[in-house]
Amino acid sequence: MGVYLKLFEVLFPVFFIIGIGFYLGKKDPKLNTNFITNLTGTIGTPALIFYSLTSTGVDLETFLEFFTYKIIMIIGFSLIGIITLMITKRDLIQELPPLILPNNGNIGLSVCLFAYGAKGLGIAGAIASVIMLFHFTIGVFLAKKAFDFKILFKNGPIYGIFLALFFLYFDYEVPLFLENTTFLISYATIFMVLMSLGVALTRLKVFSLKLSIINSFVRMIGGPLIGLALIDFFNLNGVEAGVLFIQSAMPSAILTYLVGSMYSPKRVVDSIASTIVVSTFISFITLPIIVYIALIYFI
Repeated sequence: MGVYLKLFEVLFPVFFIIGIGFYLGKKDPKLNTNFITNLTGTIGTPALIFYSLTSTGVDLETFLEFFTYKIIMIIGFSLIGIITLMITKRDLIQELPPLILPNNGNIGLSVCLFAYGAKGLGIAGAIASVIMLFHFTIGVFLAKKAFDFKILFKNGPIYGIFLALFFLYFDYEVPLFLENTTFLISYATIFMVLMSLGVALTRLKVFSLKLSIINSFVRMIGGPLIGLALIDFFNLNGVEAGVLFIQSAMPSAILTYLVGSMYSPKRVVDSIASTIVVSTFISFITLPIIVYIALIYFI
């Protein structure tokens, strides 16, 4: 009974806040979320990344360890994604991002925080940092079919990562005023990004259900299998294994749609949007199973 109560405690806040956003988006289709997007992108997410890496007990060694694990996972996601796109005869480059870049920020950080506390948030933050970097490097390259490093340095989360690495590398203690400030901003950001995810689900459309279901099942089933393989290969256990497993099972990131809409043709953007919507709705079914397994075997 205890594990089911814990499962409810972990997932209810996440799904409830997403539901608030979904309700608001349905109630007012013209609801302007640009303020939330700009605020979380320039201030909220950098503060969240900084806080999760510097104030939760994560050291530089742990950061680099899980940074490496995530890169290996993305390579695995890429291999499965390329095979899937070849079979379905889709664009191997521009339609790859939603298959390899999961939503480790919006949903992943929240679930890992509620499942494993501050330590879980810290490890999840290290994993999310990789995704943030890849969105504005590999993600842009795949969408544009050319590198654009300018956009990398125009995004706040990158500076949050760099500042956190500065403190981790020199083993400096974060001043209490800075820790308290980023703490408040971080938890406000978690609420805003989950709510904005709910709003976004009312606006993104599914254009090809069959292909979206195929892509989504590849993301939602292939991801955890790669996560389990990595856990077994590196002999991980406890919180470390649980966070890695949960983060491997996240749906496609909405940021892949935002980047794609900047650089890719409409046909590709429509495909990305479809995969995001379907994989996110599928995650409402798969995430309880994933978190249940994590709480049973990786605690």
